[in-house]
Amino acid sequence: MSALPPEDRLHEAAPPEARLTEADRALVRLLDRLEAHRYAFVAPTPSTASVVAGRRRRARPDDLRDVLGWSLPFAPGDLPDDVEALLRAGEALRPDGELLRPTLRVSTVDGRLHLHSARGTGAEAVFLGPDSYRFVRLLHETLDRRPGFTRALDIGAGAGVGALALAARAPLAAITATDVNPQALRLMRINAVHAGQPLHVVEGSGLAGRTGPFDLVVANPPYIADAAGRTYRDGGGALGTAVALGWAREALEVLAPGGRFVLYTGAPVVEGRDVVRAGLADLAAARGLDLAYEELDPDVFGGALRRPEYDAVERIAAVGAVLTRP
Repeated sequence: MSALPPEDRLHEAAPPEARLTEADRALVRLLDRLEAHRYAFVAPTPSTASVVAGRRRRARPDDLRDVLGWSLPFAPGDLPDDVEALLRAGEALRPDGELLRPTLRVSTVDGRLHLHSARGTGAEAVFLGPDSYRFVRLLHETLDRRPGFTRALDIGAGAGVGALALAARAPLAAITATDVNPQALRLMRINAVHAGQPLHVVEGSGLAGRTGPFDLVVANPPYIADAAGRTYRDGGGALGTAVALGWAREALEVLAPGGRFVLYTGAPVVEGRDVVRAGLADLAAARGLDLAYEELDPDVFGGALRRPEYDAVERIAAVGAVLTRP
């Protein structure tokens, strides 16, 4: 493997543990405790989570999945003492009348536990859900076909599911992860320390000033046009495609020869025309790149089509794209 650039050499001298506060360390211990007791939870869509959580008003005593999966409030003393104490020490509880409600959730992706935001925690929430699972599956399928990489970048990494999946596949590779949301960076560091993976975490939008070269860049950007401008949801532009196409253009500037950009996103289809595919095809043709493109799910976020800005859209597809520099 080639010598690491200065920022990665600096990162080796200052591992993620060095950036953790005492509250962060309590949450690492929480993840360790949950893993030891074989906690597991699959994060569903927000609508599914609302339906399931709405079936009861509060968590059942000692039910960690009710609290840390479904985000239900609980009475003090209902959880094992060490779990409640770690949530308090991690500053991850808020009052809800006479009950307590978690501000974070824990979900299992790719066999690893990940902290992310609880339901209803605002515009700067760190989202993890079905798209995260499809994104990781796309990464594995892409790397199964051609596994080698030494420097990788995950743009807008959120809770870190993509970056940690890459780190687990290539323990000797230098993995950088960016995000504009400070809460995402915090949870990413905690998740990385729990997983034992030394991510280089950088605050900023897009590439956040990373100059490459990288032989693998990956991204799972937001892709819904969102009037509220929520960071985890708003894909920018009229149909929510601006962030995905913008990150693709940025990524191509830092790809090494033979490097790949792997994109998972949602693609609005207008009169049978996939808007994202057309944009990536134009980009590939202009740059002399190879494009592999796959529709992974033909119809996601169908409820968005009821909104006026989607009047011309017949469906939103979940898609995977790989752009390769020859």
